[in-house]
Amino acid sequence: MADTQQVDPRAERTAARLAKHIGAFSRAHGGAEGQVAYIGERGARIVLVGADGVWGDLVAPSYAVAEQAVERSKITVHESFDGELAGKVRTGPYEWKRMAGIQLGG
Repeated sequence: MADTQQVDPRAERTAARLAKHIGAFSRAHGGAEGQVAYIGERGARIVLVGADGVWGDLVAPSYAVAEQAVERSKITVHESFDGELAGKVRTGPYEWKRMAGIQLGG
C-alpha cells in the first residue's frame, strides 16, 4: 500500500525559506546550533546561536515546519535552551541595557 500522507506545498516552501535563513546565519557566524520551542498558536520559535556567540531567532507557523527547517539546515538542535547552549550566547550592551530597563520598569 502506498503512503497516502499529504504534503502541504506551502509548509514545504516555508520550511525551505526558514532553512535558507538558518544556513545564512550559520555561514555568517562560523556555524550555528539551535533550539525549537513551541509558542502556542503563533507556532514555534527557532533560537539560533552562532559559533561566535551571536544569537538570533526565527518564528515558524508550526512546530512541524520549524523541525523541517532545522533538519534541512543540518544544524545541531538542542532539546532545551539551557546549560551548554545558553553558555555560548554572547550578550552585548544592547541586551544588558534592555534587561536593566525591564527590571527598572522601562
